[in-house]
Amino acid sequence: MGQLLDVALLPHPPLMVPEIGRGQIDTISATVEATRELAARVAASRPEVIIIISPHGPVFRDAVGLWATPQLTGDLAAFAAGEVRFSYDLDLDLSRFIAQEAEKAGVAVAWLDGEGSRRYGLTPELDHGMMVPLYYLRQAGLDLPLVAMGMAFLERKSLYAFGTALARAVKASSKRVLLVASGDLSHRLTPGAPAGYEPEGKVFDLKLRDLLANLDIPGILAIPEELAEKAAECGLRSFIMALGALEGYKLKGEVLSYEGPFGVGYLVAHLQPDQERAQDSLLAANAESAAVRLARRSLEYYLQTGKVLPLPEEIEPELKGRAGAFVSLKKQGQLRGCIGTIEATRENLAAEIIHNALAAGLEDPRFASVTLEELPELEYSVDVLGKPEPATLADLDPQVYGVIVSKGWRRGLLLPALEGVDTVEEQVNIACRKAGIDPRESYRLERFKVTRYR
Repeated sequence: MGQLLDVALLPHPPLMVPEIGRGQIDTISATVEATRELAARVAASRPEVIIIISPHGPVFRDAVGLWATPQLTGDLAAFAAGEVRFSYDLDLDLSRFIAQEAEKAGVAVAWLDGEGSRRYGLTPELDHGMMVPLYYLRQAGLDLPLVAMGMAFLERKSLYAFGTALARAVKASSKRVLLVASGDLSHRLTPGAPAGYEPEGKVFDLKLRDLLANLDIPGILAIPEELAEKAAECGLRSFIMALGALEGYKLKGEVLSYEGPFGVGYLVAHLQPDQERAQDSLLAANAESAAVRLARRSLEYYLQTGKVLPLPEEIEPELKGRAGAFVSLKKQGQLRGCIGTIEATRENLAAEIIHNALAAGLEDPRFASVTLEELPELEYSVDVLGKPEPATLADLDPQVYGVIVSKGWRRGLLLPALEGVDTVEEQVNIACRKAGIDPRESYRLERFKVTRYR
């Protein structure tokens, strides 16, 4: 029986490598020293295989890319350090076990052998998100076969489910495994940062750091999508995949360091599963955000009892205020209902969600009412609307802002970041059609942001 020994969350700034960092490496000395310490710790566990997840590897929107060539080679020539060059054999048996378990869990895998790599136009190689952590693991004496993969732009629930499938594959093998999740945090911490400055970047980093320090995995899964997007991070999805592998265990671990001197957050953390003590599953509803959990309970309660769910006696802080909210339902990836309110109509956001979940499931005129038998197949999301503000077409971005168009009593709304809506013109035209407004007419245009909960 195989065993997952350690999970290492490691950053990957090339400046960490002395051949690249030279005069600047002292600026991130806390990160370097923490990485060295963690490498020594995990080496002491005597792993036989390293599984590594990188956000700069083969990244797909609908599948996890898994390298499946006999060997991977990479270097840091792109950072003027071509002499730093590694080659690793891949453990294709364990890779195949992982792919099979992921498929059973409903998570697609792109199997990137020679043919698969050519099909997608990819060159099998170790990217710098893998090279930098491996540099320090090699220094600690770990030159082992790899299972190497990219993160994916799947829903968090699917990323987490992939991690649980990975853990099952490890257990079914005969290998002692170290799992490494490579990723940096916000790229917007300071003026002049690589992705520009965004105050919410620091908020995201400190929130994630504190949740990891408290081993609060449900809290990590519930970090608002909007906050992660504002932070311009590259590590959260890798981390969620790795956290899924810890499903079913009591955990011990710590954050060894966090710093961001170049406008990018670097975090080093060590997590270990307690092999003797199991915990309850997080794949159930308790892995959902409080907003989504309430929407799910509302629709399930009504279909089971015929009554509206009473307001909870204790309401989570983020649900105590007043705001408009949309509840969306999907079944097998397809929209099954979406109804909401542009402005607050209830005493608090919790009540807004309870009633809008019922409307989405039972009153959307585009669909038949949801049935009791469908409940296990539904996926929920909740969009909480910010205050609308007047806008022009030049002020819009369909990935960031929702739009409201209105003329007299006619009013149409479209949420941001919708699949297939890529331009301002598409977004506004759809909102106009919903309102029954000819886009050539004069109309009032407003924009708003949302906080999306899953």
